[in-house]
Amino acid sequence: MKKKILLGSVLVSGLALCSCQNGGVSTPKAALVNEVDSVSYALGLNVGTGFGKELKSLPGGKVNKDALLAGFIQSLREDTSNYQIDIKNVQTILSTYFQKAAEEDKMKAMLKNDSILSENKKKEGVVVTESGLQYKVLTEGKGPKPTKDDIVKVNYTGKLVDGTIFDSSVQRGDTAKFPVGAVIPGWSEALQLMPVGSKWELTIPSQLAYGERNVGSIPANSVLIFEVEMVGIEPKAEAPKN
Repeated sequence: MKKKILLGSVLVSGLALCSCQNGGVSTPKAALVNEVDSVSYALGLNVGTGFGKELKSLPGGKVNKDALLAGFIQSLREDTSNYQIDIKNVQTILSTYFQKAAEEDKMKAMLKNDSILSENKKKEGVVVTESGLQYKVLTEGKGPKPTKDDIVKVNYTGKLVDGTIFDSSVQRGDTAKFPVGAVIPGWSEALQLMPVGSKWELTIPSQLAYGERNVGSIPANSVLIFEVEMVGIEPKAEAPKN
């Protein structure tokens, strides 16, 4: 799990980054006498690179470096008599903390998304469906509408609410082709409403997109905005004649 990997990196790199200048726990200056010493020190420096960025990705972006270093050194030295937390309780403490932080992040995202969707639906021309999907017709098509079983050809650009483009067939110069029923719910619903020749702007709530999953550069609980042009519907293959 990502949090466990991050935490492991945090504990190891803490030795390299925290120094006696922080006060509290101190780390002695390494004596590099032989190859093993140099390799060990280099390993510490290597693991410590970018540690500050990782710390910022922790919930709240804060960590008590002295406490982190104390736990790391005591564990590394197997100094169990000085453990201030029973080792059996460590995973419970960490999982409880990260679960609480995840719930807080989810609540913040929901409130932000509610605000975004509430403001967007006030815009001229925006239609809201029963599911919560929002769309605006940019170009009115006059062709047929696809069904869930059809394969469609579309041009599209997908953005986060801050305008960051995360995917675009337009930028690739390659019209996309896929089954209507094999995409995220917001897309599947919208495509079945779009006549061929249409161009729509879709504002898709997170529950109709990727929900609580991180997908590529798309953060969990993201509202997604797409500009979609319905280019055509693939003809169905004829059943073989007996």
